[in-house]
Amino acid sequence: MIDAVVAQGTLPGATSLVPDAWRMAAGFFVVLALLALCAWMLKRTVAARRAAGSMHVETALSLGERRSLVIVTVEGRRLLLGTAPNYVSLVTELGTASFDKALATAAGTPEKTS
Repeated sequence: MIDAVVAQGTLPGATSLVPDAWRMAAGFFVVLALLALCAWMLKRTVAARRAAGSMHVETALSLGERRSLVIVTVEGRRLLLGTAPNYVSLVTELGTASFDKALATAAGTPEKTS
């Protein structure tokens, strides 16, 4: 029996710390890999939902004191909205023309071409 203990290099009942440490490290890396996979899948599904969404804010212009003008695309329609605290109103529906062109037409000035 003593020859078997000497051949194995350990005493009966004694445990080696190296295999336990390797097992713990491997488990840790498996958990990290699963967390990274879940984060990647969540990011991908959120991005896909945003891309397929029917509403998109194109631009916003602050008018000061918590008031702004916002161009929003909703189901293919471009809307110019005026916002204030506790209030949102439709200013106008914009066509496919750009905001600068609509603003120049409304102001009666020629459109800049660059």
